[in-house]
Amino acid sequence: MPIVQVYLTVLIIAGLATILYIFFSDITEGIGEGSPFLDPAVILAFITFTAAIGYILELLTGWNHSLTLVVSLVGAILLDVLLYFFVLLPLKSAEVSMTYTDESLTGQVGKVIVPIPVDGFGEIIIETVNGIINKRAAGYENEPIEYGKEVLVIEVKEGTFIVKEYEPFRFS
Repeated sequence: MPIVQVYLTVLIIAGLATILYIFFSDITEGIGEGSPFLDPAVILAFITFTAAIGYILELLTGWNHSLTLVVSLVGAILLDVLLYFFVLLPLKSAEVSMTYTDESLTGQVGKVIVPIPVDGFGEIIIETVNGIINKRAAGYENEPIEYGKEVLVIEVKEGTFIVKEYEPFRFS
C-alpha cells in the first residue's frame, strides 16, 4: 500500500472519529482532566493534523518518507499546541450557565406588575441577563405595595418572594 493511501486512510478514520467524538463527547467528559495531552479532542486533532500534513507533503513534494513523517509530526505538534491553548482552553473556562435559583435573586430590585395587598399576594418582575422573570410576591411586613413601584427582594419563602418597597440611596 502506498504511503499516500496510508495518510489518506488515517485522515478519513481520524475525521470520522472526530465527528463521532463531537456527538458523544459527554460520555468521555472526564478523560482529559488529569493531563491536557490525554484529552480525546487533543489526541484526535494531533492524528488528523499529522495525517493531513503528511498527505499534502507526500503529494506536493518529493521528500523522503521519513522526512515527510518527521515534518508532519512537528507541524501537528505545533498546530495541536495552538489549538489547545487558543481554542480548547478558553472554551473550557468560558463555560457559563444561564440558570438561576430563587435564592440567587435575593437582593435584586424588581417592579410590581400586580399590586400586593395587605396579607395577600401580588406579582413582580425582575430583569436579569437571562431575561424578564415574573414571581409571586408578598409584602415584607404585610404592607400593601402599589402597581409600578420598585421593590427589593428581601427573602424567598416557599416560592414566594418577600419584598419591600425599594428606596434608592440618594447622595445629598
